[in-house]
Amino acid sequence: MRHLHRRVSSCFFPLLLLIAVLTAPAGAQRISYHRVEQGTVEQRLKTAPAKNPEREPELHQLFEGAGCAGEALTETAVKGAKSPNLICTLRGESDSIIVVGAHFDKVAGGEGVVDNWSGASLLPSLFESLKGEPRRHTFVFIGFTDEEKGLVGSEAYAKRLTREERSKIRAMVNLDSLGLSPTKVWLSHADKNLAEALDTVAYAMKLPLAAVNVEQVGSSDSESFAKRKIPSLIIHSVTQETLPILHTAKDQLAAIHMDDYYASYQLVAVYLAYLDHTLPAGKDEAPAAQK
Repeated sequence: MRHLHRRVSSCFFPLLLLIAVLTAPAGAQRISYHRVEQGTVEQRLKTAPAKNPEREPELHQLFEGAGCAGEALTETAVKGAKSPNLICTLRGESDSIIVVGAHFDKVAGGEGVVDNWSGASLLPSLFESLKGEPRRHTFVFIGFTDEEKGLVGSEAYAKRLTREERSKIRAMVNLDSLGLSPTKVWLSHADKNLAEALDTVAYAMKLPLAAVNVEQVGSSDSESFAKRKIPSLIIHSVTQETLPILHTAKDQLAAIHMDDYYASYQLVAVYLAYLDHTLPAGKDEAPAAQK
């Protein structure tokens, strides 16, 4: 994977990004998304509740503010967990699914802004970025409960999936601990095709992306999907230098580099739109990993 160390412009204009999609007969596809303003993305991050029982209700409000409400926004109880999983569904033209997840719970030490309100509060902005255009895939945005207690929420969700339901999931993109540095991907735990697609988008947008494997940190919610042969990817920002921030009193808003955080939002928003165009959609187009 290329390591792209370009600086992000502080004035990144709204865009309809034209990317050559080699798999498409027509040659070029128009990849579109609505850019949520940086102030809105930052404000959602700043809402991080100090107590775990308050975090799912706050995320619920953020989704409603972004336009995901009613039947599209559901809560699923998880055995042994005090908070439910929170699920926002953006219906597409097919029942092929792209899951975008992030856990909202925190450990006792610190404010849990980095780990992982940085990922959870980004989900409503990503929904808002995609909702304005027809999508080939159905996007399922999930705020997972009790990741810190052993991937409880994601394991409960993935375990309930039937074989047919698993076969419809084309990708699981997990967001965990963003904003400490420019965007990173946990390459050793990533599906190769998903990682290459992320690199393609980063290169086209001139946004920084590097591979940093973080086996020493533990696990993350995407593992609940990967072990069931669902293509998965973890996007983060942890480095050897910033690792000591996690699970300590240093995990607070001041640890976030806002420009890096917003660049990660832009990269993921366009990446999801790109996946929507490039991944197979429809029951007759199962991905290679699940055939």
